[in-house]
Amino acid sequence: MIKKEYLLILILVSFGLLSFVEKESYSLTISVTELKNSRGVVMFFLYNEEGSIPDKHLNKYYKKGVVIIEKEVATITFDNISEGKYAVSIIHDENNNAKVDKRFILPIEGVGFSKYQSINLRNRPSFSKASFELNTDLGIDIKTIYM
Repeated sequence: MIKKEYLLILILVSFGLLSFVEKESYSLTISVTELKNSRGVVMFFLYNEEGSIPDKHLNKYYKKGVVIIEKEVATITFDNISEGKYAVSIIHDENNNAKVDKRFILPIEGVGFSKYQSINLRNRPSFSKASFELNTDLGIDIKTIYM
């Protein structure tokens, strides 16, 4: 009788573990190729919540990565990302100070957002406009915008 109980527990635990192990995750590769020079680094920010963009203080992100630029190109891969809605922003941090340098209110270093080709007063970045569905391994390109 005890053996049957152990067998039942083992089966239930196995199915529970299998459902945990089989949870799908994906990779997201982000490339930035239109950098004006190879100085500094590119900071990559991955967002997964409505309202997280704009991120003035760079603290609302889900994941962050920093990549050294080589030949005016920077690429990063975020692995083990669950299915869902995401947006990306980048900063070409030319002076390596880990912030967006501005003159008045405009950035003086390159910035970029998923699904954006330009930024202006009528086309301000937002999570809803920059977001995309991740449900497979994906590669995207981000255009760097210099003001």
